[in-house]
Amino acid sequence: MLTVVLFFLFFSLFLYVLLAGADFGGGIIELFSSPKNQEKTKQTIYRVMGPIWEANHIWIIILIVILWIGFPQYFNIFVVYLHIPITLMLLGITIRGLAFIFRHYDAVKGRSQGSYNALFKLGSILSPLFLGVIFGGLVGGNINLFSENHNLSFKEIYIDGWFNVFSVLIGVFYIALCAFIASNFLIGEADDEDELNLYRKKASYSTIILVFIGLVILAYGYFNEIDFVIDFIENKYSIIAVAISGIVLIPLWKMIKLKRKAWARILAGVQVLLVVSAAMLAHFPDVIITSTKEISILDGVAPDSVIQVLGIALLIGGAIILPGLYHLMKSFQLIKLFK
Repeated sequence: MLTVVLFFLFFSLFLYVLLAGADFGGGIIELFSSPKNQEKTKQTIYRVMGPIWEANHIWIIILIVILWIGFPQYFNIFVVYLHIPITLMLLGITIRGLAFIFRHYDAVKGRSQGSYNALFKLGSILSPLFLGVIFGGLVGGNINLFSENHNLSFKEIYIDGWFNVFSVLIGVFYIALCAFIASNFLIGEADDEDELNLYRKKASYSTIILVFIGLVILAYGYFNEIDFVIDFIENKYSIIAVAISGIVLIPLWKMIKLKRKAWARILAGVQVLLVVSAAMLAHFPDVIITSTKEISILDGVAPDSVIQVLGIALLIGGAIILPGLYHLMKSFQLIKLFK
């Protein structure tokens, strides 16, 4: 049953990176567009995100609950030593959600709209930035455990672990990934040729930026001897996943050019799956790297009885949630197969 729990843990992570990434990416594309294109993108975002944007965050809730119940030692390090970026991430999600609602449903269309727009764009950047920073903090090797040294300062315990170049680079990488996901998904929602070309350009730019930042991260990690990056480079499965990801770009761009919107979305999802898999395979199960040691997610795992109940609950919940999510997206024409 532990395998089932680990599968749902990875599956929840993947779906959140993909669906919330498309969500955040819409705001990022709006931010980096001209005033004329911002208005066009805003209307498309309302139509696409409006019905389902809250459903995207169910996956991070499931992810956190699985960690809390099934992997308490991992969860403890996660929420204690990285509580500042976690709080900032949640603040970004909250600000973004409030701005999204008020700028669309506010009865008075006045100067307040400018504030709502600014907050929406700010939240769209902050949320993925700190999500990436959190992952960078977990694997960057900068977390200082208080249990190993009682003389550490507040900065050494709660800030140095995540406020560093490597973690920020991971955050910027996820911002670019969100823009890549959203631009490819929005291609399928374009109403005219001009809008289609707009999202094609955004997809091109975000792909170039994504590849560039990825290379910068690998170079920085290699020359600074960051264990996660070195293990990533030396792990054949991670390298294979990255190589396939590069190859998939060819049919992806072909589908975009041929206006095969459904296949473009599927291939963009495959890209995200390969990126997430490459990151997880690089150092699994040691997905926390502190300044002194590596900690396996399987260390301090919950008792078998708890894992058994958790696995059964996830199987039942998955059987209920996944068809419901499919029906929701199908109802609002967000799943457009064979088009």
